[in-house]
Amino acid sequence: MGIFTREKETAPCTVEVSHKFESLHAHVRFNNGAVVHPGDEVLVHGPEIMAPYGEVVTEDRIATITRASSVERFWTRLTGDLEVMELCEFSFSEEATL
Repeated sequence: MGIFTREKETAPCTVEVSHKFESLHAHVRFNNGAVVHPGDEVLVHGPEIMAPYGEVVTEDRIATITRASSVERFWTRLTGDLEVMELCEFSFSEEATL
């Protein structure tokens, strides 16, 4: 992988969409063991998956992983830490403020 170039690869994946009261989520698992790193982009191909309320839907799909360049990966790690720190600026309390 070059310092400025991006590479693409395809991977078979399993998509799980849950629409339950106790769990509302969508997960993608790469069936070939591919790993996504900071700055990488993933596009799962196929129509939108809609799970009816109370159900979990699982489908096999193909995904395209666009690997970040070395520069993009470095930038994502650098700025990602700063974005996490922004979350620390918020606090929650039981008192209402006016």
